[in-house]
Amino acid sequence: MTHKTLSLTARAALGTPSALLVLALAGSPAFAQSSVSLYGLVDVSIGASRTAGTADSIKNVDSGKMTTSFIGFKGSEDLGGGLSAIFQLDSFLRADGGLNGRFTGDSFWARNAWVGLASKEWGSLKLGRNTTPLFVATLSFNPFGDSFGYSPSIRHVFSSNTVTGDSGWSDSALYTTPLIGGGFVGTAFVAAGEGSGGRNTGLGGGWSDGGPLAGSLVYQKVGKNNGTTAVDDTTAWLGSVSYDLSVVKLFGQYAKVDNTTRNIDYKLYEAGVAVPVGNGKVLAQYGQISPSAGGKRKTITVGYDHSLSKRTDAYVVAMSDKVEGITNGNGYSYSVGIRHRF
Repeated sequence: MTHKTLSLTARAALGTPSALLVLALAGSPAFAQSSVSLYGLVDVSIGASRTAGTADSIKNVDSGKMTTSFIGFKGSEDLGGGLSAIFQLDSFLRADGGLNGRFTGDSFWARNAWVGLASKEWGSLKLGRNTTPLFVATLSFNPFGDSFGYSPSIRHVFSSNTVTGDSGWSDSALYTTPLIGGGFVGTAFVAAGEGSGGRNTGLGGGWSDGGPLAGSLVYQKVGKNNGTTAVDDTTAWLGSVSYDLSVVKLFGQYAKVDNTTRNIDYKLYEAGVAVPVGNGKVLAQYGQISPSAGGKRKTITVGYDHSLSKRTDAYVVAMSDKVEGITNGNGYSYSVGIRHRF
């Protein structure tokens, strides 16, 4: 992702009579230790969909079908000795209606809102609202990335009543190790049991040395807040792998989710491919949820994502989403859209 960066001092001075003077001073060592980046993504598409279990289809202009639109700020300050202070503030948005958040009532900085410390020797510690390692692993090992609209992996793990808890946790601490052995990175995550959230924990490890093979294993436990919230107690394991053959990249994921509140467990199977074609990629993925009670969910998505530039792409994608044992269980969706990163 391309970021546009100015020094903190320069940003504060822009639009003032002394802007040119401050910009000149910002090039000196005394003003070169801090930076802030403004960045984001806007994804808007047209299409139609029918949710499994409903009778009516909806034709719409929608935001975030392939990637949830957002805008954010992040920055760092060199503290010396290889240590840096870091922060990040990201807000989701619905570009089709000019609204903030993923839905009505979503927190303004729901994507990320943290401050921390980082070094190459000791790793990083981030305090605030952090994206969960489970979400990062899920999006990293499927051809449709973090698409809540079309990725079978994301839909099955985060929006099919399997795993509980959001893709980001408030009141949390996230520790990430430095790079170990040339390819391994570990994470440890905890959210305090305060407010309306539960006391949640997570552990993860990922490996990639820049070669064709990569993989990860993530554990997550989400609990009620002393029984005062409607969030079920769940424990989830997710194993992921990818292998890049150049002519095709293969993806595979398996997840096991135990819901002790409802005494039900789920097994999730996901397999996908990304095939370079011209200036884009043909994408395809199949996923299945097998619950210990109730009908299976089977989702298949195919599409083509065409790069118009390094920051802009256009896509066409279609999905079949079938849930066994319910009326009108054959859902579907299709979209034609454009994404721009800045």
